[in-house]
Amino acid sequence: MPSDGLLAGTKQQLIRFKASDGFLVNALLLTNSGERNPSRDRPMLLQVHGSLGHFLARGTPRLLPHALAERGIDSLSINTRLAGAGQITGKGIFPDTSKEIEAAVRFLTEAGFERIFVLGYSLGASMVVYWAAGPGHSPVRGLVLEGCPYSIPASKLERWRKYGASPTYEEVYARAKELLGDDPYSSANDEIFVAYQSIGPTHSPGDDEIFTYKTWWFVCGPEAFGTMTYRHIAKIDLPMVLMRGDSDPLVAEWVPEALTTIAREAGNRNVSVVRIPTAHHDCMENSEAMLDAIERLVSS
Repeated sequence: MPSDGLLAGTKQQLIRFKASDGFLVNALLLTNSGERNPSRDRPMLLQVHGSLGHFLARGTPRLLPHALAERGIDSLSINTRLAGAGQITGKGIFPDTSKEIEAAVRFLTEAGFERIFVLGYSLGASMVVYWAAGPGHSPVRGLVLEGCPYSIPASKLERWRKYGASPTYEEVYARAKELLGDDPYSSANDEIFVAYQSIGPTHSPGDDEIFTYKTWWFVCGPEAFGTMTYRHIAKIDLPMVLMRGDSDPLVAEWVPEALTTIAREAGNRNVSVVRIPTAHHDCMENSEAMLDAIERLVSS
């Protein structure tokens, strides 16, 4: 299992840059300090975190950069506006996360990195797909989608009904429509709410979720088209690896193949599924298998 220690010859920097709307992106850059010009010789992986995540979170976001360095792969891990408490403060509006990814790619390109790949973990995979389905990804050579949902709204609805969430999915949707009005994106109205027993069968805090109605609308609501990955993946012509832990409790077994079929039927033949043995939602539970799959992509 990879450690958090810094590999000899690796340079680690905390950096900041602005997205197009002024949002300040915090990021962790790991590069090889022993090469004269590593940006031209080594692949660079841009990493995008999952729900309530950040680049110091457990599992993939925290462990992957140092493990990549051991394989000769540089990395940039960014915090989007959905990092940390973004979905609780109301600042984490899903469609806007494309601006952070765009800014990160621009930063890497201007810094001279030429072999850029992008990895999205969990909700981050949905962010990456949504971004890549639009314009502006020409410097990028491929995507890794780890634990990628088929449709977050559909998954949330199913899970909330399964565990008997309170308030119900339908009640939250009705309140969100009432509060946010005809233009949810521009609405100045918002409130925090707690969805009790929404991710588990008990009343303990670990089985609850906290959102604002606006952040819920754009991630989980029935009109959250941005997080319906199946609607966007057909627009992507980049090489893609869809990665799922064999024991993932959040992404159903059929999902990677279904998304791959959509992409291939749209004409993208460079799409593959990699199953990570013994891993759950976090594929770094089997780091060697995950790293092997990434290395195959960036070496192709």
